[in-house]
Amino acid sequence: MKYLIVVDMQNDFVDGALGTKEAEKIVPGVAEKIRHFDGRILYTKDTHENNYLETAEGKKLPVAHCIRGTKGWELVPEIQKLAEAAGHSEGANEIEKPTFGSVELGKLLARENEKEPIDSITLVGLCTDICVISNAMLIKAFLPEIQIIVDASCCAGVTPESHRQALAAMKVCQIEVINEE
Repeated sequence: MKYLIVVDMQNDFVDGALGTKEAEKIVPGVAEKIRHFDGRILYTKDTHENNYLETAEGKKLPVAHCIRGTKGWELVPEIQKLAEAAGHSEGANEIEKPTFGSVELGKLLARENEKEPIDSITLVGLCTDICVISNAMLIKAFLPEIQIIVDASCCAGVTPESHRQALAAMKVCQIEVINEE
């Protein structure tokens, strides 16, 4: 079984509060990856509450984003349509995470691997240098023998430089980076 983890492809990270032109550019590629992926697809959603600015993250990044129930929290329309078309009802195969890496995702994948061995786990999404790297490393800790892949062409970082730095860091940690420029 193969897994595709679509990390935080939410409005606030693409064209909202923390959006970038690089994030906007990867949406078609991520959509294409989803359309042609032969395996199970999971979607993470950065999820904060109204008290975000009072949290440790909010104090270091004082930009309210991905507040539960807002438009910015929702998956970008193109990705949401694909999730729905695949029969994923609202919330199905979505993992809400209040911080960069999702322990729940790691535990879920470890349980699934016990039921049916996982061949590989591919990650795409935003931001390469925060949530993609955090989840890739967390998954590697839960499943050190499983091939973990990051498709660089379907990721964007806070900046192009921090994107490249995160890819380099993941390679050193034995995460396979593909489609790098």
